[in-house]
Amino acid sequence: MAGATRTRLVREDTSGADAVAALAVGVASVLFGLGLAAMFEVVGLTGTLAGVPTLPLLGGLLLVQGVAVVVFGVGSRFGAVETNPRPDAGIVAAVAFTLIWFVVGGLVASQVLGLGLAGWLLGAILTGAAGFAATVLPREDVGSTLPAGVVTALVGLVFLSGYIAPTSVWDLGWVQKASLTAEFMVPVVTVFCALLTGWAAAKAYGGFGARGRRVGAYLLVYLNAAAIVGVLFALVAFTVFKGVPGLFRGLTFGPGVGPESTVALFGASVTFSWPVYLPFAMNGVGLLNDLNGVLPAIVGTFWLVVGAVLFAVPLGVGAAIFLTEYAERGRFTQVVEVATNGLWSTPSIVFGLFGFAFLIPRFGNGKSLLAGMLTLGFMLLPLVVITSREAMLSVPDEYRDASAALGVTKWQTIRSVVLPAALPGVVTGTILGVGRIAGETAPILLTMAGGVFVPGSQTADVIGGFQFTAAPPFVSNPELLQATSALPYQLYALITAGVGASGNVGNPDQFRWATALILLLVVLSFYAVGIVTRYYFRRKLDYE
Repeated sequence: MAGATRTRLVREDTSGADAVAALAVGVASVLFGLGLAAMFEVVGLTGTLAGVPTLPLLGGLLLVQGVAVVVFGVGSRFGAVETNPRPDAGIVAAVAFTLIWFVVGGLVASQVLGLGLAGWLLGAILTGAAGFAATVLPREDVGSTLPAGVVTALVGLVFLSGYIAPTSVWDLGWVQKASLTAEFMVPVVTVFCALLTGWAAAKAYGGFGARGRRVGAYLLVYLNAAAIVGVLFALVAFTVFKGVPGLFRGLTFGPGVGPESTVALFGASVTFSWPVYLPFAMNGVGLLNDLNGVLPAIVGTFWLVVGAVLFAVPLGVGAAIFLTEYAERGRFTQVVEVATNGLWSTPSIVFGLFGFAFLIPRFGNGKSLLAGMLTLGFMLLPLVVITSREAMLSVPDEYRDASAALGVTKWQTIRSVVLPAALPGVVTGTILGVGRIAGETAPILLTMAGGVFVPGSQTADVIGGFQFTAAPPFVSNPELLQATSALPYQLYALITAGVGASGNVGNPDQFRWATALILLLVVLSFYAVGIVTRYYFRRKLDYE
């Protein structure tokens, strides 16, 4: 009834039930995080957490979580908790729980009871059917919680019983020389059960029905998004942790401790020494070096990316302008769309083979920095075209119409209205492309790489290499036609070929991780420049 009000007892019970459901969601999130931490060996199964052995702790949390979810669903069914469930949990949940219980029944029959193939099949079919019935026959509150809670509680009991030890190994008889270890399976099962019961608890917290489905879906999305971000941060942190000792080895500060550099100012040459000396980033390879470094590879990577961007961005933006503003929408533009999408998804080794077969014979028949630049530029070009087109298509037609109404020509409209409005999108596409090409190994291996340890005297001096001649083409640059190194190729050679295991490079493992850290910093630096540029153009558009 519209004027009815709930009693104080019902309000307090409902609030308490909400708190229990929210607590179950929180426990699921904790289990999800612990499972990921154990998967990446941040938490060891043989260690302890808060003084409790890790494996029994995971088992206890899973058992409590499973029981809580089941109790909440049964309580809802008997009216102890005020909810609004549907008549059944739905076909999607039924299929999912059927598959889950099919696998669980088969594993119990074959691994625990030792019934063989026939027993595995029979147990899997029986438990799968039971899971289907437990999901479809009762109301949504029981159908969503009972199958999830029971399987999670069973997993918790298995962990607590000691049946699985941290060192357990299961041989896969149907796959030669393959096995599963507890160090892998326990975290995976924990993460899976956390998602399963977290979804059920979130549905319970939302009161089931339409709102419960939304809350459950939101939880799955949030946990997976958090996992993606967490893994990325973990990878970066791990690289930093492993690479910092090698990167800062031999670091010194003081007047004149760094290498000398010469800069031309107003026709005069000025020589100065850096007040900081970081051997790994400032040295190449030399017999007289106390510590060798990767300066030529850093410079080579920088010029590779700069050259590729200078080649691809003007061509890509120009092509996007033509396709968007001038070309009629028809078969031609459709073919170009298909071609650019296909080129962007083409494996990088194919671009490398293209550069090896087509570019190298035309640049002195040898590997060169210019061949590497153009190869990576061709890789970047499709993404620039795609993102630039999308950015220009997103510019409202009202902008173009208003400019035309003022008597402005089409090119002036494109230059003064369309391009400024689309620039943030163009920059975003370029940032994404740079992130891909800066770490590519196969193309530069085939077109540019000239060695792993390059002397510092062979660092590519692209700007100083320009020479003006009286004969065509009037400008030449021998530096662009020389093979050099790059960080991705150097890292590949250090890891796969074992290069760097001797000599004055310090700890070889530290050298490899420091190279990976430098590559990461170079890529992030390009990202930072792109983000600042995009932010600048967005601010400029907002002010205008």
